[in-house]
Amino acid sequence: MTRNIFILITTLFFAFQGNAQIKDLLNKAKSSAAALSGDEGNISAGLKEALNHGIDAAVSQLSATNGYLESPYKIIIPTDAQKVIDKVKMVPGFENVEDKLIRQMNQAAEIAAKKATPIFVDAIKKMSFKDAKEILSGQDNAATVYLESTSRKPLYDAFLPVIQSSLDEVNARTYWSSVVAAYNKIPFVKKMNPELDDHVNNKALDGLFSLIAVKEKGIRNDVNQQTTDLLRRVFGK
Repeated sequence: MTRNIFILITTLFFAFQGNAQIKDLLNKAKSSAAALSGDEGNISAGLKEALNHGIDAAVSQLSATNGYLESPYKIIIPTDAQKVIDKVKMVPGFENVEDKLIRQMNQAAEIAAKKATPIFVDAIKKMSFKDAKEILSGQDNAATVYLESTSRKPLYDAFLPVIQSSLDEVNARTYWSSVVAAYNKIPFVKKMNPELDDHVNNKALDGLFSLIAVKEKGIRNDVNQQTTDLLRRVFGK
């Protein structure tokens, strides 16, 4: 009888202890969930702030005078156009055609880059918390990859008329037409008419995204580039 009472008391003791442990675990889980919920805003806001910083820096740098021309993202002559230039630069009056055209293409990209920020901002606004969590735990360029996947097409579409207008603003398309016309007059050459618009557009975007990736990596890894409390809180973890 005494033995049975001892077993009952022991069973009840462990049962109550188990309930206490379960309650403790549940309370901890609730606390963790609350903390995570509180961090959701910080994670999303931190990543968006980092992207905004990277975009502002990249756009400012590349849209400045000679921003593309004197950077690693300098736009060079497309392959088809190079064939034209190699022939035409031997024609009197076109000796400096390559240098002139490269300068004009990069000037057009600088003008177009100024139009990028609102489109980038729209893409950032659409970032979900799920996107933000995956980006935070991703590679050093994960935010840039996300940004490119969501904004490259609308950027291309928005940039194209700007690129065309910018090329006209620096007289590049008129000049290029005269180069092509001179080339097509050369005996025995295959007639060509390569376009500059698509090439300049894509290379301008490549440069922007590449520089944004550099800025993102810096913010992730260099505390000196984490210039706000929010950035330090998110990327310092």
